Amino acid sequence: MRPYITPKPVFLAFCLILGLAGYPASGVDVGIGKITDDSALRTSVKDSWLTEIPGKVLAKPRVLYNLDSGGRVELRTEAGQNEFMVILARELNSNSGYFPGWAQGSWILTRRNDTGAAARIRVFLRSDYHTYVQFRPFAADKCLMDVVLYDAYIVRSLPLPVSLERLYTMQLSEALNLAGNKFPRRYFDFDPANYRDQRLFIAKVRERLPELQFADDGAIDQTGRYVYINTGLDQQGQPGLNCSGFAKWLIDGILKPVTGERLTIPPLKAPFGERGSSYTALWEQQRDPFFGLDWIRNLAAQVGTTLYSPAFGSLNEIEVRQEPFSQVIIRSRAGTAVEAYPGFLENAGYGIEGLLPLLYTLAIDEPGKFYLAAVNNEIGPAMTEDNPRGTPRMRQYFHIAALVPYFNEYGIFQVAVFESAAETSFNAFKSRYPGHYVSLVRVPVETVFEP
Repeated sequence: MRPYITPKPVFLAFCLILGLAGYPASGVDVGIGKITDDSALRTSVKDSWLTEIPGKVLAKPRVLYNLDSGGRVELRTEAGQNEFMVILARELNSNSGYFPGWAQGSWILTRRNDTGAAARIRVFLRSDYHTYVQFRPFAADKCLMDVVLYDAYIVRSLPLPVSLERLYTMQLSEALNLAGNKFPRRYFDFDPANYRDQRLFIAKVRERLPELQFADDGAIDQTGRYVYINTGLDQQGQPGLNCSGFAKWLIDGILKPVTGERLTIPPLKAPFGERGSSYTALWEQQRDPFFGLDWIRNLAAQVGTTLYSPAFGSLNEIEVRQEPFSQVIIRSRAGTAVEAYPGFLENAGYGIEGLLPLLYTLAIDEPGKFYLAAVNNEIGPAMTEDNPRGTPRMRQYFHIAALVPYFNEYGIFQVAVFESAAETSFNAFKSRYPGHYVSLVRVPVETVFEP
């Protein structure tokens, strides 16, 4: 290792701008086992940076090191209100001069400002700020391990038989091996090349979007006519699709190249599987609370049955019900908090606050799929003069979207969101429905798309 002191680079801000503009953030990411080891560097700076009193550490200038095993590391501190970080930041792509602190292999020790005590170690196994492994102190001879993916704890407080300070100089591979098979390696070791079909499907959908317009209650029937879903009558004025009709358009684009036909509309409105109760049955005619859920289930079942067999159109095959995590980090203006996440709930699906990490795990656990989502919440019309008691609050499925989780060619996780004859963004989708729930059904990605 060859250190040399470097001033704060003037061009770091420029590099950050490049990163926000589509800089190939993880073009050099490798498998976990191939991350270059920096334990020798950590050993050499332990006394002067990792255990030295806070004032002396914070006064140090940043230093750039060349690792003997290859790659460069920038050693620096960042101060906060009550804590400060000692950051061994890896370079994001060779010779870029950009050391963001979350490039693959970056290692961060957070310490208290007053006592210098260690609060946590965070290691980035991929060049993704939202995915990391974290270690926290627990006892003189034990520490705790967390695995966090997009604010969800895939592993939380797993005891490891070493002290936190022992990890200061331990090789990363050795630290991860302490967790054995409880460390979910698959969520960090994946090949972006496996998501070419998703990227091609997204591109083909985007090509066809300009020919579409939004229209309330609009869909295309089996003959190619723009009709109203409720009545089946021809649309008046500018024809278009609503969220349900657009989801049908997507599925028609997958099935029509195989069958030569578009789906008929009435069967898509039929009840599918168990949902609701004897109480909600009383309101089916008046409020149709499960329309969105029935619609996406019928669409997904048609795909599974047509492309594979009737068994692949069953509810057990199409509906997402896995629960890969039980706690999520909730961020607000008041701060952050860790809250329980119940996972799948009957007649509701998943709380939207955990949808992004769920899609991340689904992208890895079942590649080659995208998801139709039915948004729902308890809804009850307000009291009026004609109806002074109002109507009962009831869970209703009122919006449908298509969510395509994938990794781009640089290994960056993304979710394409298509809804109501347009492409939106996941952040826009999530922020539109705070506190809501989403039911998901899986649909295989097909690269031949002709609606």
